[in-house]
Amino acid sequence: MVELFSDQPIEDADTFARSLAGDSFNLLVAAQRLGTQTGYITRLGDDAFAGYLLNTWRGEGIDTTAVKTVPGFNAMHFVALLQGGDREFVYYRKGSAPSTMQPDDLDAEYIGAAKIQHLSGITQAISASARATVLKAARIAKEQGVAVSYDPNYRHQLWSHDEARAAMEEILPYVDYMLPGAPADSSVLLGTDDAHETIRHFRARGVPVVAVTRGELGAVVASDEGVFDVPAYRPDGPVDTTAAGDAFKGGFFHGMLNGMGIEQAARLGTVTAGLKLRGRGALTGMPYRDEVFAVLKKLRGG
Repeated sequence: MVELFSDQPIEDADTFARSLAGDSFNLLVAAQRLGTQTGYITRLGDDAFAGYLLNTWRGEGIDTTAVKTVPGFNAMHFVALLQGGDREFVYYRKGSAPSTMQPDDLDAEYIGAAKIQHLSGITQAISASARATVLKAARIAKEQGVAVSYDPNYRHQLWSHDEARAAMEEILPYVDYMLPGAPADSSVLLGTDDAHETIRHFRARGVPVVAVTRGELGAVVASDEGVFDVPAYRPDGPVDTTAAGDAFKGGFFHGMLNGMGIEQAARLGTVTAGLKLRGRGALTGMPYRDEVFAVLKKLRGG
Protein backbone atom coordinates (compact mmCIF):
# COMPACT_ATOMS: atom_id res chain seq x y z
CA MET A 1 0.00 0.00 0.00
CA VAL A 2 0.94 3.62 -0.42
CA GLU A 3 1.66 4.90 3.08
CA LEU A 4 1.10 8.46 4.27
CA PHE A 5 2.87 8.89 7.58
CA SER A 6 2.74 11.53 10.30
CA ASP A 7 4.49 11.77 13.65
CA GLN A 8 1.37 13.37 15.11
CA PRO A 9 -2.07 11.83 15.74
CA ILE A 10 -4.09 11.80 12.53
CA GLU A 11 -6.68 14.29 13.78
CA ASP A 12 -3.89 16.81 14.55
CA ALA A 13 -1.54 16.22 11.61
CA ASP A 14 -1.02 18.91 8.97
CA THR A 15 1.46 17.04 6.77
CA PHE A 16 2.12 13.43 5.83
CA ALA A 17 5.23 11.87 4.28
CA ARG A 18 4.77 9.41 1.43
CA SER A 19 6.18 5.92 1.68
CA LEU A 20 4.88 2.40 1.12
CA ALA A 21 4.25 -0.57 3.35
CA GLY A 22 2.41 -3.86 3.72
CA ASP A 23 3.15 -6.89 5.86
CA SER A 24 4.29 -9.19 3.06
CA PHE A 25 6.24 -6.40 1.36
CA ASN A 26 7.99 -5.46 4.62
CA LEU A 27 9.03 -9.08 5.14
CA LEU A 28 10.42 -9.28 1.61
CA VAL A 29 12.49 -6.13 2.10
CA ALA A 30 13.90 -7.42 5.39
CA ALA A 31 14.93 -10.73 3.84
CA GLN A 32 16.19 -9.15 0.62
CA ARG A 33 18.42 -6.67 2.48
CA LEU A 34 19.97 -9.60 4.34
CA GLY A 35 20.76 -11.36 1.06
CA THR A 36 17.79 -13.66 0.40
CA GLN A 37 16.37 -13.55 -3.11
CA THR A 38 12.66 -12.68 -3.04
CA GLY A 39 9.72 -12.26 -5.41
CA TYR A 40 6.27 -10.72 -5.10
CA ILE A 41 2.93 -12.03 -6.34
CA THR A 42 0.29 -9.30 -6.39
CA ARG A 43 -1.82 -7.01 -8.56
CA LEU A 44 -0.77 -3.42 -9.23
CA GLY A 45 -3.27 -0.71 -10.10
CA ASP A 46 -2.51 1.50 -13.10
CA ASP A 47 -2.96 4.77 -11.18
CA ALA A 48 -0.43 7.57 -10.65
CA PHE A 49 1.30 5.62 -7.85
CA ALA A 50 2.04 2.57 -10.02
CA GLY A 51 5.49 3.67 -11.15
CA TYR A 52 6.50 4.65 -7.63
CA LEU A 53 5.47 1.29 -6.21
CA LEU A 54 7.00 -0.82 -8.96
CA ASN A 55 10.26 1.12 -9.00
CA THR A 56 10.58 0.81 -5.22
CA TRP A 57 10.03 -2.94 -5.31
CA ARG A 58 12.60 -3.35 -8.05
CA GLY A 59 14.98 -0.96 -6.32
CA GLU A 60 14.96 -3.27 -3.31
CA GLY A 61 15.86 -6.19 -5.58
CA ILE A 62 12.45 -7.88 -5.31
CA ASP A 63 11.54 -9.86 -8.42
CA THR A 64 8.34 -8.50 -9.99
CA THR A 65 7.84 -11.08 -12.74
CA ALA A 66 4.56 -12.20 -11.13
CA VAL A 67 3.19 -8.69 -10.54
CA LYS A 68 0.15 -8.13 -12.76
CA THR A 69 -0.82 -4.57 -13.70
CA VAL A 70 -4.59 -4.08 -13.96
CA PRO A 71 -6.99 -1.14 -14.30
CA GLY A 72 -7.77 0.35 -10.91
CA PHE A 73 -6.27 2.11 -7.91
CA ASN A 74 -3.64 1.08 -5.40
CA ALA A 75 -4.49 0.74 -1.73
CA MET A 76 -3.50 3.48 0.68
CA HIS A 77 -3.26 3.91 4.42
CA PHE A 78 -2.54 6.72 6.83
CA VAL A 79 -0.26 5.95 9.78
CA ALA A 80 0.38 8.15 12.79
CA LEU A 81 2.59 7.69 15.82
CA LEU A 82 1.13 7.58 19.29
CA GLN A 83 2.95 7.99 22.57
CA GLY A 84 5.39 5.14 23.27
CA GLY A 85 5.92 4.23 19.62
CA ASP A 86 2.53 2.63 19.03
CA ARG A 87 0.53 3.56 15.92
CA GLU A 88 -2.93 4.31 14.60
CA PHE A 89 -4.05 3.35 11.09
CA VAL A 90 -6.75 4.46 8.67
CA TYR A 91 -7.11 2.21 5.59
CA TYR A 92 -8.44 2.92 2.11
CA ARG A 93 -8.18 -0.40 0.33
CA LYS A 94 -11.66 -1.79 -0.44
CA GLY A 95 -11.89 -2.41 -4.18
CA SER A 96 -8.19 -1.68 -4.73
CA ALA A 97 -6.20 -3.55 -7.36
CA PRO A 98 -4.65 -6.10 -4.95
CA SER A 99 -8.13 -6.97 -3.67
CA THR A 100 -9.11 -8.09 -7.19
CA MET A 101 -6.52 -10.90 -7.24
CA GLN A 102 -7.82 -14.11 -8.75
CA PRO A 103 -6.62 -17.72 -8.42
CA ASP A 104 -5.92 -17.75 -12.16
CA ASP A 105 -3.23 -15.09 -11.56
CA LEU A 106 -0.99 -17.76 -10.05
CA ASP A 107 1.85 -19.37 -12.00
CA ALA A 108 2.66 -22.83 -10.61
CA GLU A 109 6.11 -22.80 -12.18
CA TYR A 110 6.95 -19.47 -10.54
CA ILE A 111 5.79 -20.70 -7.12
CA GLY A 112 7.66 -23.96 -7.63
CA ALA A 113 10.95 -22.10 -8.00
CA ALA A 114 10.75 -20.84 -4.41
CA LYS A 115 11.92 -22.48 -1.20
CA ILE A 116 9.30 -20.78 0.98
CA GLN A 117 6.03 -19.19 -0.07
CA HIS A 118 4.77 -16.67 2.46
CA LEU A 119 1.02 -16.00 2.82
CA SER A 120 -0.81 -13.41 4.90
CA GLY A 121 -4.15 -13.33 6.65
CA ILE A 122 -4.46 -9.73 5.53
CA THR A 123 -4.51 -10.90 1.91
CA GLN A 124 -7.26 -13.34 2.82
CA ALA A 125 -9.22 -10.54 4.47
CA ILE A 126 -9.30 -7.98 1.66
CA SER A 127 -11.74 -9.87 -0.61
CA ALA A 128 -13.27 -13.26 -1.33
CA SER A 129 -11.22 -13.62 -4.52
CA ALA A 130 -8.00 -12.76 -2.69
CA ARG A 131 -8.83 -15.37 -0.05
CA ALA A 132 -9.41 -17.96 -2.75
CA THR A 133 -6.10 -16.99 -4.33
CA VAL A 134 -4.25 -17.54 -1.05
CA LEU A 135 -5.77 -20.99 -0.66
CA LYS A 136 -4.87 -21.99 -4.21
CA ALA A 137 -1.33 -20.66 -3.71
CA ALA A 138 -0.93 -22.89 -0.65
CA ARG A 139 -2.16 -25.92 -2.59
CA ILE A 140 0.17 -25.20 -5.49
CA ALA A 141 3.13 -24.82 -3.13
CA LYS A 142 2.41 -28.19 -1.53
CA GLU A 143 2.13 -29.84 -4.95
CA GLN A 144 5.44 -28.24 -5.92
CA GLY A 145 7.26 -29.25 -2.72
CA VAL A 146 7.57 -25.64 -1.52
CA ALA A 147 7.27 -24.84 2.19
CA VAL A 148 4.32 -22.63 3.14
CA SER A 149 4.56 -19.81 5.67
CA TYR A 150 1.49 -18.16 7.17
CA ASP A 151 1.10 -15.02 9.23
CA PRO A 152 -2.51 -14.56 10.43
CA ASN A 153 -1.84 -10.86 11.19
CA TYR A 154 -5.38 -10.16 12.39
CA ARG A 155 -6.77 -6.68 11.69
CA HIS A 156 -10.16 -5.88 13.21
CA GLN A 157 -10.72 -3.21 10.55
CA LEU A 158 -10.86 -5.89 7.86
CA TRP A 159 -13.00 -8.70 9.25
CA SER A 160 -14.50 -10.43 12.28
CA HIS A 161 -12.90 -12.88 14.69
CA ASP A 162 -14.95 -15.74 13.26
CA GLU A 163 -13.98 -14.95 9.67
CA ALA A 164 -10.31 -14.81 10.63
CA ARG A 165 -10.49 -18.16 12.44
CA ALA A 166 -12.22 -19.80 9.47
CA ALA A 167 -9.60 -18.46 7.07
CA MET A 168 -6.80 -19.73 9.28
CA GLU A 169 -8.37 -23.16 9.55
CA GLU A 170 -8.66 -23.55 5.79
CA ILE A 171 -4.99 -22.73 5.26
CA LEU A 172 -3.56 -24.55 8.30
CA PRO A 173 -3.28 -28.05 6.72
CA TYR A 174 -0.76 -26.62 4.24
CA VAL A 175 1.35 -24.60 6.68
CA ASP A 176 4.99 -25.43 7.48
CA TYR A 177 5.82 -22.15 9.24
CA MET A 178 3.18 -20.58 11.49
CA LEU A 179 3.96 -17.00 12.52
CA PRO A 180 1.32 -15.56 14.88
CA GLY A 181 1.75 -12.69 17.29
CA ALA A 182 0.85 -12.94 20.96
CA PRO A 183 -1.47 -11.57 22.12
CA ALA A 184 -2.64 -9.76 18.96
CA ASP A 185 -3.33 -12.93 16.96
CA SER A 186 -3.40 -15.63 19.62
CA SER A 187 -6.09 -13.98 21.73
CA VAL A 188 -8.44 -13.71 18.74
CA LEU A 189 -7.69 -17.04 17.08
CA LEU A 190 -7.05 -19.27 20.09
CA GLY A 191 -8.37 -17.39 23.10
CA THR A 192 -5.00 -17.21 24.82
CA ASP A 193 -2.35 -14.55 25.41
CA ASP A 194 0.29 -17.15 26.25
CA ALA A 195 3.00 -17.74 23.63
CA HIS A 196 3.86 -21.22 24.91
CA GLU A 197 0.23 -22.31 24.80
CA THR A 198 0.07 -20.96 21.25
CA ILE A 199 3.16 -23.00 20.38
CA ARG A 200 1.63 -26.16 21.84
CA HIS A 201 -1.62 -25.65 19.92
CA PHE A 202 -0.05 -25.34 16.50
CA ARG A 203 2.56 -28.02 17.07
CA ALA A 204 -0.24 -30.39 18.11
CA ARG A 205 -1.99 -29.51 14.85
CA GLY A 206 1.06 -30.74 12.95
CA VAL A 207 2.81 -27.48 12.06
CA PRO A 208 6.57 -28.22 11.86
CA VAL A 209 7.82 -24.74 12.82
CA VAL A 210 6.02 -22.15 14.95
CA ALA A 211 7.43 -18.71 15.73
CA VAL A 212 5.39 -16.48 18.03
CA THR A 213 6.37 -12.81 18.15
CA ARG A 214 5.80 -10.94 21.43
CA GLY A 215 6.89 -7.37 20.75
CA GLU A 216 9.24 -6.07 23.42
CA LEU A 217 9.35 -9.55 25.00
CA GLY A 218 11.00 -11.07 21.93
CA ALA A 219 9.85 -14.36 20.44
CA VAL A 220 9.20 -17.99 21.27
CA VAL A 221 10.08 -20.47 18.53
CA ALA A 222 9.57 -24.20 18.31
CA SER A 223 10.30 -27.16 16.06
CA ASP A 224 11.57 -30.70 16.54
CA GLU A 225 14.77 -29.00 17.79
CA GLY A 226 12.89 -27.82 20.88
CA VAL A 227 11.19 -24.72 22.25
CA PHE A 228 13.26 -21.57 22.68
CA ASP A 229 12.58 -18.19 24.27
CA VAL A 230 14.57 -15.55 22.42
CA PRO A 231 14.75 -12.09 24.01
CA ALA A 232 14.16 -8.93 22.03
CA TYR A 233 17.08 -6.81 20.89
CA ARG A 234 16.29 -3.25 21.94
CA PRO A 235 19.46 -1.14 22.21
CA ASP A 236 17.50 2.12 22.44
CA GLY A 237 13.94 3.28 22.95
CA PRO A 238 11.79 2.58 19.88
CA VAL A 239 11.13 5.40 17.44
CA ASP A 240 8.40 3.47 15.63
CA THR A 241 7.28 -0.16 15.92
CA THR A 242 5.92 -0.27 12.35
CA ALA A 243 7.11 -3.43 10.53
CA ALA A 244 9.16 -4.72 13.46
CA GLY A 245 7.33 -8.05 13.42
CA ASP A 246 7.76 -8.31 9.66
CA ALA A 247 11.47 -7.55 10.07
CA PHE A 248 11.75 -10.40 12.57
CA LYS A 249 10.11 -12.79 10.12
CA GLY A 250 12.33 -11.72 7.22
CA GLY A 251 15.41 -12.21 9.39
CA PHE A 252 14.13 -15.53 10.70
CA PHE A 253 13.56 -16.87 7.20
CA HIS A 254 16.97 -15.70 6.04
CA GLY A 255 18.51 -17.67 8.88
CA MET A 256 16.45 -20.79 8.22
CA LEU A 257 17.26 -20.71 4.52
CA ASN A 258 20.95 -20.39 5.27
CA GLY A 259 21.33 -23.39 7.53
CA MET A 260 20.86 -21.84 10.96
CA GLY A 261 19.15 -23.72 13.75
CA ILE A 262 15.78 -22.39 14.80
CA GLU A 263 17.09 -20.56 17.89
CA GLN A 264 19.92 -18.92 15.97
CA ALA A 265 17.54 -17.91 13.16
CA ALA A 266 15.20 -16.36 15.71
CA ARG A 267 18.10 -14.41 17.20
CA LEU A 268 18.84 -13.08 13.73
CA GLY A 269 15.18 -12.10 13.52
CA THR A 270 15.17 -10.24 16.83
CA VAL A 271 18.28 -8.27 15.89
CA THR A 272 16.76 -7.35 12.52
CA ALA A 273 13.57 -6.22 14.27
CA GLY A 274 15.44 -4.31 16.96
CA LEU A 275 17.42 -2.33 14.43
CA LYS A 276 14.24 -1.60 12.48
CA LEU A 277 12.78 0.19 15.52
CA ARG A 278 15.14 3.13 14.95
CA GLY A 279 13.32 4.45 11.88
CA ARG A 280 9.89 5.90 11.18
CA GLY A 281 7.66 4.10 8.73
CA ALA A 282 8.07 0.61 7.33
CA LEU A 283 11.29 1.04 5.37
CA THR A 284 13.31 3.63 7.28
CA GLY A 285 15.61 1.78 9.64
CA MET A 286 15.13 -1.62 8.00
CA PRO A 287 18.71 -2.85 8.33
CA TYR A 288 21.13 -4.31 5.83
CA ARG A 289 23.19 -7.47 6.15
CA ASP A 290 26.50 -6.02 7.36
CA GLU A 291 24.92 -4.12 10.23
CA VAL A 292 22.79 -7.05 11.39
CA PHE A 293 25.65 -9.54 11.38
CA ALA A 294 27.95 -7.08 13.11
CA VAL A 295 25.46 -6.90 15.98
CA LEU A 296 25.11 -10.67 16.04
CA LYS A 297 28.86 -11.06 16.25
CA LYS A 298 29.03 -8.57 19.12
CA LEU A 299 26.24 -10.34 21.00
CA ARG A 300 28.13 -13.61 20.67
CA GLY A 301 31.24 -11.97 22.08
CA GLY A 302 33.11 -12.36 18.82
